[in-house]
Amino acid sequence: MINKDRFLEIAISKFTRFGCKRFTLDDLAHEMGISKKTIYENFDTKETIVNDSLDFLLKKIELEIIAITTKKGANPILSIIEIYRIGFLYVKSISPTYINGLRKYYPKSNTLYSDFKLRFTHTYIKGLLVKAHKSNLIKATIDIDLTCDLYFGNLENLSLIASNLYEKYTVDEILEHLIITYLRGIVTEEYLKENDLLIP
Repeated sequence: MINKDRFLEIAISKFTRFGCKRFTLDDLAHEMGISKKTIYENFDTKETIVNDSLDFLLKKIELEIIAITTKKGANPILSIIEIYRIGFLYVKSISPTYINGLRKYYPKSNTLYSDFKLRFTHTYIKGLLVKAHKSNLIKATIDIDLTCDLYFGNLENLSLIASNLYEKYTVDEILEHLIITYLRGIVTEEYLKENDLLIP
């Protein structure tokens, strides 16, 4: 019997680093110090492991996001920055090979990942933007849906396309240029005068 959470944690760390196609079940069994037979006693297929390990990671990230978005009295603008800082730290550890592997070989997992990205942008980030809009923290002329579709919905793709982005720049530099600079452009003049958009 294996500790399922520990197994999934190790599996996702290896898949996201090396790619889910390249990192085999033999590699995983060796890494865990168990037999391949033991793996098959707990999981039907490698596809199940890929899907369950991704689900494990996404639930962990989502819990962190929920903790930020439900913080009482939290500034929604600073919450967006905090969420993206966490997001970029996770994206930094995910190789483009892993994402491409999901698209090519694991459609169920790719759908799980795509659904999470939509929720991330259109539930959590949009919710914070709506809250900021209602509190007059962002300009009244800003179209929140369009902002989510054009800008926030594509940030993860930008960071994955430039595979060496995280080698050339720190997470804080990427955060400053992709998120903070954009937010400075949509917040009200009053907000800018009263608040410094610093990383929380």
